[in-house]
Amino acid sequence: MSKFKKKKKGTPGISTASLPDIVFMLLFFFMVSTVMRETELKVKQSLPFATEVKKLERKSLVSYIYVGKVDGQNGDKIQLNDRLADVNDVKYFVFAERETHPEEEVPLLTTSIKADIESSVGTITDIKEELRNVDALKINYSTRKGDISRNMKK
Repeated sequence: MSKFKKKKKGTPGISTASLPDIVFMLLFFFMVSTVMRETELKVKQSLPFATEVKKLERKSLVSYIYVGKVDGQNGDKIQLNDRLADVNDVKYFVFAERETHPEEEVPLLTTSIKADIESSVGTITDIKEELRNVDALKINYSTRKGDISRNMKK
């Protein structure tokens, strides 16, 4: 018996030294090229001013309802995501938003009403009644921070 064994010739292993570079390059590419989905506003928005403003903590749990006027049309219009809707569509919007979240997050969902400063109180009241009917009781009114006297028309 010999003390030394002969080495078997085989294929060398694949080098993984450049793998982290490739992973970070791909990550950087997707971070730069990805566009976050934003809602295209179809209603006129000029938010009112308020002095006591509080920032929302988890914006992923917020659903937005936009209220305002559309050029060339009379009356207030409601926008849910990217489409104009009727007051009766608010409940279906809330149900659809609840479906996109896990069951334990549903009680934490907040509905934010972004209403134009010239929006009718009746429209906002109708929206609130629809939200009340589907137990969406956490409502937020979006405003801008500033002096309330700027809300008054001259």
